[in-house]
Amino acid sequence: MLLSLRIHNFTLIDELELKFGAGLNVLTGETGAGKSIILDAIDLVLGGKPSLRMIRTGTAKATIEATFATTDRIRQWSIDREFDSIDDRTLICSRELSLQGTNLRSRMRLNGTICNRQLTQELRELLIEITAQGQTVLLTNTSHQKELLDLYGGAPIIQQRENIATAYTVYQQAYQTWIDRQANEQQRLQRLDLLQYQAEELSQVNLTTPDELIDLETERQRLSHVVDLQQQSYAVYQLLYQNDTGSIAVADLLGKAESTLIDMVDIDASLQSTLDLVSLALAQVTAAGREINYYGDALEADPDRLLEIEERIRTLKLICRKYGPSLTDAIEHQLTIQTELTQLTGAGESL
Repeated sequence: MLLSLRIHNFTLIDELELKFGAGLNVLTGETGAGKSIILDAIDLVLGGKPSLRMIRTGTAKATIEATFATTDRIRQWSIDREFDSIDDRTLICSRELSLQGTNLRSRMRLNGTICNRQLTQELRELLIEITAQGQTVLLTNTSHQKELLDLYGGAPIIQQRENIATAYTVYQQAYQTWIDRQANEQQRLQRLDLLQYQAEELSQVNLTTPDELIDLETERQRLSHVVDLQQQSYAVYQLLYQNDTGSIAVADLLGKAESTLIDMVDIDASLQSTLDLVSLALAQVTAAGREINYYGDALEADPDRLLEIEERIRTLKLICRKYGPSLTDAIEHQLTIQTELTQLTGAGESL
């Protein structure tokens, strides 16, 4: 609320002081009496554009001072701008125009503190609204009417308006998504068709673990060399455990060494540790011989399984070339496809 206005040497006015009361204040007078000059002064003190003609003829300086009652919005504005000069009761806005030769100098203050025009114009919106002649149609503007009604309703209405604004933002986002889905339907369907094809192809391959290809290649290597492995395992068995070629097996040699050491220990007990080592070696060689024998007996040529493995390896390598380069990458790609498919199909949501 504007409480008072002081004008000195402004256009046609040499000195004027006006005080305003609560409610409606009316200034009347004939044309040319100076009513518009008062409005011009209020406009200037709140950041309006100055000109040389605003200084009364024959003088070198004009001053305007307007006193306003502060409000919560004004105090919050001062806090946000870190402007400490505004107190809890009144705000004094002043402006001084002065001539320096042919140049016009302007200086604005808020409660005595110099401030720039931009800051004053920001504050202007919180202090006053000037409606000039011919612009009273503003009151018939629907948006302006709503703003006035909301302000009259106070904090509860303002809070409700913010709630509505938030809900409307969510609605707008959903609406835009709907528009985009409609506009991009053809592109979405093309992408959906591609992803569904890839998903079906990967599903038929039935990818399990990233190590499947390595395991299959190991098994193929073994099946491709079954005969060689059987012969070699039998040769190792003869060398370690039971030799039918006339040569002495390692187990037999260790058995003789163990028998001799047993007799020696009876004479010299310090050889017990050596006997233990030989006995342990004999047990290990015997176990190794039996194990390699079981291995050789279990080996069996399986051409059908070998063909199956080779076909599976070819399939997996093809998948790796298309979606890899590794099986791990292909599996991750499959998961990515499923996620994008869910998004493209709207997770069950229709337009």
